[in-house]
Amino acid sequence: IIVGGNEAMVIDATGAVTMPLQPCFRVDSGAQDNVAVSGNVNVLFSSEIFDTNADFNTGTYTFTAPVTGKYQFEVLLRVANVDTAYSYIQMVLVASNRNTTMDTIAPVSNFMSADGEVSLRGSAILDMDTNDTAYVRIRMQGGTAQADIDSDGSYFMGHLIG
Repeated sequence: IIVGGNEAMVIDATGAVTMPLQPCFRVDSGAQDNVAVSGNVNVLFSSEIFDTNADFNTGTYTFTAPVTGKYQFEVLLRVANVDTAYSYIQMVLVASNRNTTMDTIAPVSNFMSADGEVSLRGSAILDMDTNDTAYVRIRMQGGTAQADIDSDGSYFMGHLIG
């Protein structure tokens, strides 16, 4: 199906349907060392794996909805060198219409691997209007600013579902 001169939907001989213009992105985190404590810190997702229609800005680490609809987001953060004195670590999806807590770890020591790493993960479906934005932030409460967001395996992705 051609819309405005662009191929918007393709149905191949097997019946598989693809929508080449459907908003969809995956970005991986760049290295972020010694993350500040007791404050909200934006996660620097700067390595684009794919981004249909260029809706994710790697300079501001923010997704901007190109159309009104329901969007599904998934986030995984691997945090290394975690201080056992943190009272909690929290990951939040910050969006124009509402913030969504994706994961909270407390007490931190119960969730740490033997090498001092924790993983935070979450998914959410949000209603977004055209030009609404979404980004990820983390908060490590208490302790020392020594934790690093691991660029190997930390990602943020999302797509329009309806």
